Formats: sequence, structure tokens, C-alpha cells
Amino acid sequence: MGTRSKYIRTLPLVLSAALLVPLVAACSKQSADDPNNRHTLRIGLLSGSSDSESYYRQEYTDMFEMTHQNIDIEFVTAVDYSDMQFATQEEQQKMQEIDPVEKMKEIMTGDNPVDVLILDTGTMGKLAQDNLLMPLEPKIKEDKVNLEDYVPTVIDTIREAGNGQLYGLSPTFSSSVLFYNKTLFDKMGVTLPTDGMMWDDVFNLARRLTSGTGQDATFGLTLNDWGAGLNYYNIQSIYSPLKLRMYDDKGETMTVDTAKWEEVWSKPIELYQDHVFPRQEDMQVEQPQDGTYQYNPYQDRPFFTNRVGMVIGSYSTISDLNTYNQNVDKMDGYSKIDWGIVTYPQLPEAPGVGGGMYISQLASINASAQNPEDAWEYIKFVNSKESAKFKSRSTYELSTLKEFIKPKDGMTYNMQAFYQLKPIPDNASDSEIQLYRERPNIGLISQLAEQSFQKALNGDMTVKEALADLQTKGNELLQKIKENPTGQIDMSAYVDYGGMYGTSEAAAVARAAGVG
Repeated sequence: MGTRSKYIRTLPLVLSAALLVPLVAACSKQSADDPNNRHTLRIGLLSGSSDSESYYRQEYTDMFEMTHQNIDIEFVTAVDYSDMQFATQEEQQKMQEIDPVEKMKEIMTGDNPVDVLILDTGTMGKLAQDNLLMPLEPKIKEDKVNLEDYVPTVIDTIREAGNGQLYGLSPTFSSSVLFYNKTLFDKMGVTLPTDGMMWDDVFNLARRLTSGTGQDATFGLTLNDWGAGLNYYNIQSIYSPLKLRMYDDKGETMTVDTAKWEEVWSKPIELYQDHVFPRQEDMQVEQPQDGTYQYNPYQDRPFFTNRVGMVIGSYSTISDLNTYNQNVDKMDGYSKIDWGIVTYPQLPEAPGVGGGMYISQLASINASAQNPEDAWEYIKFVNSKESAKFKSRSTYELSTLKEFIKPKDGMTYNMQAFYQLKPIPDNASDSEIQLYRERPNIGLISQLAEQSFQKALNGDMTVKEALADLQTKGNELLQKIKENPTGQIDMSAYVDYGGMYGTSEAAAVARAAGVG
């Protein structure tokens, strides 16, 4: 009887405890979702200003805050560029010498470190080397996030930057491809481009497409969707995988008077001189003199004339082409473009690399995060299918989730061309970056290079002569920069701005901007 009595007395307690378990669980869930149970998630940015916070929230956190109403977002910038608006010239020069990565490390440590960091792959790799970032693979496995759902080249690039570890994820990326005009290729009887082509293959196709004179002329290739011609920047975009340096690590001696630099300049310049690349004057359209002129938003874009066979373009070019084709009947003298795309051209020295892929919105977790759980929740959310549904509507970026990479508006084109290749690695070494901080004036060397390139382009010098001239003048300028790393340097002895930019007015503008 005693045992039974004890059991009867104990039973209500057991039942109460059993009933209490789901109640506590429900309360815990309610507590987690309770707007009054607030957490703060601190997000660190490499650079920016408080004036841009509304943009940051729209770009990075608005959707997350809507679904996580108990989390307050606080942005922290490592380098606040709004300070430069009120700085003296001396203070501005000192700010130019600031190492953004070191400033980022400052907001990652101390009494109130940031939790999440929005980074580029280069900065992520440097912070990972110093063990300042949390590896994400354990969290990924724990929450069963399937990395095979993501674009392999994006994941591989992030992993390579982390020396084999995955220290970040990005919901979006951008890249460039080769667009081609099918009608022009068919008209000229030239085989259409294919994925995996080398630059020399593209140059050869471009030559075969070049024909005629005047308004009837057709051209093979343009490297810029806006404007025509050729410039030093175009050369860099082609040959950056080679990691050619203009000067040595000490910033004291030029390194351009070489056979490789001559080869790099010679091929594109020859194509320009043979009118394979259209020039500005080739694209000029005679306007009617009877007052019926109507502005055409595509008049400065050579590919949209149906007279240029190929162009390097970004993802946003697709929307531009679609809009153009839908409205072409409203523009006199223009016709629809039947186009296709293939992968960005490659170099034999760097197979599988090209396209200018940029991994945007790369998010990592600070190893010293005060709130690592919410930090991971944020990264998981912005890289989820729910978020990708909205991110994939962008006209200039692509989702990193393969499921959401689809042609727009029922069109058919080669989407894989945007993500087959690995991005071109960052050319700047740590020593070169440090040199730029210590001697900001070293950027003036690029003006010398542009002038020498233009001399070779215009036929005023051979390529070999232009590079030798750049080597000599560059060595002199490097010594002046070494003696005066941050102050004003009179460039009139080195650069003819009137000849380089075409008019005395342009030269005056260049000097007023502080480059003269």
C-alpha cells in the first residue's frame, strides 16, 4: 500500500514534467523569435561611410532583417572615406598610406569586434592566413548545405583564396564573355566562335570578318562595349594573367624593355592598324541637316551597329541587347541583332582562366566574433535558395546557385559561358601594394605607359622603340617618385597631355585634375 501510495503521489509530478517539456520548447522558440529578445549582429566593411548605410542595408541585410526580426544590424567600416572630405592635403596623403587590411584587423579585435565581414577574395585570403577567420566547412556539414548546388568555379576560387579552406560564401558573382553577331558571321562565311577559344583564335576570326570601307565597312572585334579604338587598358585586360610587371619590387627600375612586352603590345596594335578594331571615326554617323536628328542611346556602342563581329561584354549586355531588339523599329538605320555568347578568350600560358569573374558580397565570420551563431545564420540565409530567388532577378550579377542561372525572358543562350572559367588572379603582389601605399605617385607610371602605347598605336614609333622610350623615361620618373613619393610632380617633361588626349583643353583638364 505504501509503494502504491508513493506512486500515486509521484504521478502528478511526472505528468507535470512531461507536459512542461513541450511548453519549455515552445517558449524557447517563442523567445528566439521574440522581437524583444534582441541580438546585435555587427557587419564589417573594408571601406565606406555612414552616408551610404541605406545602400548597404538594401544590398546586404534588408531581407535578412525581415525574417529575423529579433536581430539588429550594425555596420562598421574599417576605412571611413567620408573623413577625406574634410581632411587637409597632408592628412589625405597619410590616409592614402593606410593599409585597409590592417584597419580591418582593428575592427575584428578589441572589446567589441565585428561578427561578419564583407570581403573580396584577396582580403579574405590575407585574413585567413593570420587565422582571423572561422572555417565554414564544419557549419556547412552540420546544417547539410550542399556545396554541389553552387557554381563550382566560384566555390573553387573562394577555397583557393583560403589555401584550401572555405572561409566565405557569396550569393552572387559577375563575369564577362565574348558576344558575337551571328548574321555577320554567316554573311562573311566564317565559322562561329566556340567555348574555350584562345585570344589568337579570336584575333584570326576577327581578321576574317573585316571587310569594306566607309559606311559599308565591317570590323572583327572591339574590346569595349562603349566607344571604339584601342588603349592601354585594353591590353591589360587581355594579358593580365601573365602577371607582367612594369617595374621591380623596389620601384626603382622599369622592366618593360623585353621581348615579352613587345609581343604583348604588337598583336593588338597590328590589328588596330589593319582596321580589325573599329576606330572612333569609323563609327561616326552623319546626322541629317534638316533638323530631324533624334538621339540614339546606342550610337556610341559599336556592336549595336551590326558592323562589328565580336565584343567583350558583361552579363548586363544581355539586357541591353534585349531592350535594343525590342525597340529597334524606333531607330532609323538600325536592325535587330542575332547574337550568341561563348567563354572569354584565354591565353595558352593560363588555360582555364579568363572572364574577369568578380565574386561580390563574399561574407566571412570573424574568428573572434561575439555572435558567431547569428553570423552563420546570416551567411546561410543570404546564400539560400530563398534569397537566390530574388538575387537572380539582377540584370548585372548572377546567382552562385546553379538552379537560378537561367536565360532571361524566354531567350536561349549559352549561360555556362559565364562561369566555366576561373577568374583572372589579382596581379598585385604584397610588395607592390605596399609600394603603392608608401609612394602613391608611382601611379603616374601608367600615364607614361599610356602615352608610349599611343605613340606605337599611331605609328609614331615602333613597338620596340616605344617600350625602350618608356623604359628610359620611366627610370627617370621612378627616381623622382622615390625622392617625392606623395607630393606634386611636374609631369610636363614626361607626358604631352595635348598630344595624348587630342586637344589643349583636355590637357588643361588633366593638369587641373592633378595629373600634370
